[in-house]
Order: sequence, then structure tokens, then C-alpha cells
Amino acid sequence: MKRTVLCAGLLLLVAGLSEIAPAVARQDGAKPAKGAKAKGPKADVVFDGKDVELKQWQLKKHGRNKSNWMVGSAKPDKDKPREFVVAKKGTELINAKGRGVDIYSKYVHGDAILRLEVMVPQGSNSGIYVHGEYEIQILDSHGREAKPGKGDMGAIYGAAPPTKPKYKKPGEWSTYEIHFLAPRFDADRKKTANAKFLKVILNGQLIHENVEMKGPTPGGVTGKEHAKGPIMFQGDHGPVAYRNITVLPMERLKAAKTP
Repeated sequence: MKRTVLCAGLLLLVAGLSEIAPAVARQDGAKPAKGAKAKGPKADVVFDGKDVELKQWQLKKHGRNKSNWMVGSAKPDKDKPREFVVAKKGTELINAKGRGVDIYSKYVHGDAILRLEVMVPQGSNSGIYVHGEYEIQILDSHGREAKPGKGDMGAIYGAAPPTKPKYKKPGEWSTYEIHFLAPRFDADRKKTANAKFLKVILNGQLIHENVEMKGPTPGGVTGKEHAKGPIMFQGDHGPVAYRNITVLPMERLKAAKTP
């Protein structure tokens, strides 16, 4: 009976996704964007370039690797297309070099819709760890749209390849919209429902729908599942830049639809 009630509640929550409008507001330390006029539930700004010292972020170390994360603006080096040229002035979260460390937000979320933009130079590799534990692959996969694999851009790493993705060239910005349901636990911390990617949209193309996660993917913050978790970006592989990172908690969407 409890499982039936839980599933019914999730279905009611998901039903409102089509009416979501991106906007911004303050919650859990996230900063609101100025002049936001979008209608509907307001999303939290997790990163907009103003946190220059990255005080709202933490590092996950890899051996003796040093952090290469900084705020600025990046573009591929014309002479070395696998590397970035980075300027200090800008609003991007940048892993300037490969073989660094991962970075994750102090901000945590449960059921949520994540939106962000990402850019890599030629041949580079990173990953978005939703909830800190479930990786969506970031890779220069340009030219592999016809037959993407489980390790290509947009894949849920090792679990599911993207369906009919639209890939951008190295140095061009890609957009992600990720609709995520967190795992459920009872009072004794026993899992009662798996995490699920309701939708993943890459560059306007639906690439995943209703993908259930039986457990975390490798390399997350803790390797364990939780009711709430951060956003983590992989930094131990290659250069990558992120910008305009927002999260809309689905509970806010549900509250907005309640009379």
C-alpha cells in the first residue's frame, strides 16, 4: 500500500513538468538572478559567475592532483585545440587543465530539474554527476551522432547511450535540461524506490526518458545514494567550462500548481 501511494504521488508530481518556466530565486544559499521576469515556479541559481572564490563549492581530490577550477571565460586555443585559453574576466566555471580534481556544490537537491550549458575543447572529457552520484557524460562526440555509445556525450555513463543526440563542435556551447527523481527511503533508510531520469534533453533533443537507476554510477561524491545530493562536475579528465547552472526543485512546481 505504501509503495502504491508513493508511486501515485510521484505521478502527480511529474504531471506538471510541461508547464515549467525557467526563472530564479534564493533557496539553500543559491543566489537569485536580477531582473528575472519569467512566469511560473522559480529556479535556484547554483552558479552565475559571481562566486569568484568558489565559496559555495567543494573539491573531491584525486591523489596529488591540484585543482584547476576557476571563474572566467574560456575558448579553445587556436594553436593547441585540445587546450583552453582562459581569461580571468567572465562568468564561467572552468576546469582550465586536465588531470585535476572534481568539484561539487554545497547546494543540494532532491527531485529537480537542472539546466546548464557546457563547452569542451577538442577531444576533452568531463561529466555531470546529478545528485553527486549519477553521471551524464560530457565528451567531444562531434561526428558520432549516428551511432553514439554508452560513453559518448549525453550518455548516462555505462548505463544508457543517448537517443538521436545533436552534438556541437568543440568550442561551441551545449545545453542540458535534466529532469530527475531522487531515490526514496523509508524511516529505516531502506530504499523503497530507485532514482530515475524522467527526461534528459541535450541541445533541444530528448535523449533519455524514464531511465531508472538501480544504483550510482562510478566516481561519485560518496558512492552511496541519498534523498538529497549536490551537483558534481568531473575535473580529473580534461578541460571543460560550465555556465548558467540552475535547479528547479519539483516540490516548488507542485506547490505552484496546488490551488
